[in-house]
Amino acid sequence: MNSGYAVPAVALVVVATVLVGAFGLRISRTTSDFYVASRTVGPRLNAAAISGEYLSAASFLGIAGLVLVQGPDMLWYPVGYTAGYLVLLLFVAAPLRRSGAYTLPDFAEARLASQAVRRLAGAFVVGVGWLYLLPQLQGAGLTLTVLTGAPGWLGGVIVAAVVVATVAAGGMRSITFVQAFQYWLKLTALLVPALFLILAWQGDGAPRHAFEEPAAFREQREVRVDTSLDLKLDAPLTVTVNGTIDGRPHDEDRLRLPAGTHRIEQGTRLTFDKGAAVPVADRGTNGGMSTSLATSREERPLYATYGLILATFLGTMGLPHVVVRFYTSPHGVAARRTTVAVLGLIGAFYLLPPVYGALGRIYAPELTLTGDADAAVLLLPERVIGGLGGDLLGALVAGGAFAAFLSTASGLTMAVAGVLTQDVLPSRGVRHFRLGTVLAMVVPLAASMLVGGLPVADAVGLAFAVSASSFCPLLVLGIWWRRLTPPGAAAGMLVGGGSAFLAVAATMAGFPGTGSLHALLAWPALWSVPLGFLTMMLVSLATAGRVPAGTAAILARFHLPEELRAEVKA
Repeated sequence: MNSGYAVPAVALVVVATVLVGAFGLRISRTTSDFYVASRTVGPRLNAAAISGEYLSAASFLGIAGLVLVQGPDMLWYPVGYTAGYLVLLLFVAAPLRRSGAYTLPDFAEARLASQAVRRLAGAFVVGVGWLYLLPQLQGAGLTLTVLTGAPGWLGGVIVAAVVVATVAAGGMRSITFVQAFQYWLKLTALLVPALFLILAWQGDGAPRHAFEEPAAFREQREVRVDTSLDLKLDAPLTVTVNGTIDGRPHDEDRLRLPAGTHRIEQGTRLTFDKGAAVPVADRGTNGGMSTSLATSREERPLYATYGLILATFLGTMGLPHVVVRFYTSPHGVAARRTTVAVLGLIGAFYLLPPVYGALGRIYAPELTLTGDADAAVLLLPERVIGGLGGDLLGALVAGGAFAAFLSTASGLTMAVAGVLTQDVLPSRGVRHFRLGTVLAMVVPLAASMLVGGLPVADAVGLAFAVSASSFCPLLVLGIWWRRLTPPGAAAGMLVGGGSAFLAVAATMAGFPGTGSLHALLAWPALWSVPLGFLTMMLVSLATAGRVPAGTAAILARFHLPEELRAEVKA
């Protein structure tokens, strides 16, 4: 990609983000403006802002990469991401807004009158937020590396600096305008290049069906292996090698590799002939989370699909950066209208990443070998169109990618900083919120530098599993079941969310490598979500005497429209 166009595009997005955030700062005058935009954000603006922060690195880069590597089965990701808002619309949006809370811990305390449950909810908000922030920073590093060859950590540092400055300066009022602007930028950045890519593909004589036959190189292509891997060949393959294969060094040697598995060492360059089939790469348990999850998909495909669907479908309602935006709506009806609008906006966006994934399998199949499948969206304009047009479209895509990292990271930082300010730092003022903003970003930024190579869609999917197992039971039962008790809520979050979190940690560490236990840990939502609900209900029933006083009045506030509540008070 021509960095002479892409780098200015990224810089322009960063500058535009700062300027839009500064506009929000100018009209942010009160503490309420800072935390919840004084609860005056209308449905259209709020829907665009929610869509802007929800469409993260996983949506912009990761889904296309997963479709490229794993095929059409990965379309369950966008389906689950979108369908989650149906559950949010039906069961949570309006009551959550009527609760009057600022954050999920606020909701937990308002519903259960328990400081212990509040602190536990706060810990899960911080954990999920950090787990979700990590792939945003890594995606930014990948983008900048593809554009300029810069070190992988630099993109994350840039995103962290811009986000901290924007959130700390203007709070919720500021990032509302930023995220709404960035949604439309991201949609444009994918839609316009996609139209040109499809037109070029139609006139190029390329295969009409990307997944009905094995992927093959359409031209001679040199591939550099940056991480040692095992190459699995179903048939003999002739390739030019500069590096080490099966323990033997080669210097531009022409080899005919027999069928079987061959060890390719780090730094080896392989030159494939035009028309050669793309071999399957296996990085074993050392290759990070993508290989681990891919293995479980192959071994237990139906279980993995159901686990993915349940995690994304139920995890949306517990994402801290999504939930906090509903507190900015004027009333419950506006919250519902916002959710309906979000369904349309993100549904339109999710039509596009699968197009890039399918075209990537045709024009950039070597990404399955290099482990950089997330870069397919960034590379396709140059591969398919080329010339000045490809450079300009590539610059547009790069700018949209950075907008994705900035908008989602802004929402997550706002949510985590809010919890840190209210439950960890000694004061709840705006000055301490700014300190909380820095703390909210430092931990995931450090982790992104230490833990490399986690594909963004997989990492986000695991964050959804933890969210679905902890906050989904708390919100659904807290809003709709009057017999919920503080011990029940705490036990359910600990057992459901804690077990999912441990499963996530084991999966990220590559333990165990294969087998049924591996599939259970890699896709925990199918057992951790029911476990969270069941634990919460059984412990609540066993502690029936601990139902908070005034529960009936609290639930009435959740479910009665604001106008009716005003009449009852009168």
